[in-house]
Amino acid sequence: MKKEIICTVCPMGCHIMVEGEGDHITSIEGYTCKRGEQYASTEFAHPVRILTTTIKTDSGKAPLVPVRSEKPIPKEKVMDCMEVIRKSEAKVPVHVYDVLVENICDTGINIVATGNVES
Repeated sequence: MKKEIICTVCPMGCHIMVEGEGDHITSIEGYTCKRGEQYASTEFAHPVRILTTTIKTDSGKAPLVPVRSEKPIPKEKVMDCMEVIRKSEAKVPVHVYDVLVENICDTGINIVATGNVES
């Protein structure tokens, strides 16, 4: 399988072609630095994303609080995680780095607040 990956490590945005099957990569072409090669390799075999969104609060003053995953989440679990977050509600007060969803979708990754909401 061939896959074109646009590198996001730096502003150059290299178009990298990765060829392989499953986790086994047979060739990587088009990168201009080692960081780009590593990014393309990881993105091909095990794509992950930092999840950023909002969670409802029980406050009328601020109905939403911004959140993100503490670590990158496997790309194939992002939509499942969003469904869990959609059903969640944070109790105020909420402070930056408060864990609002623990071990989301059995990933071992927490969803933390990136903003404050006072009661």
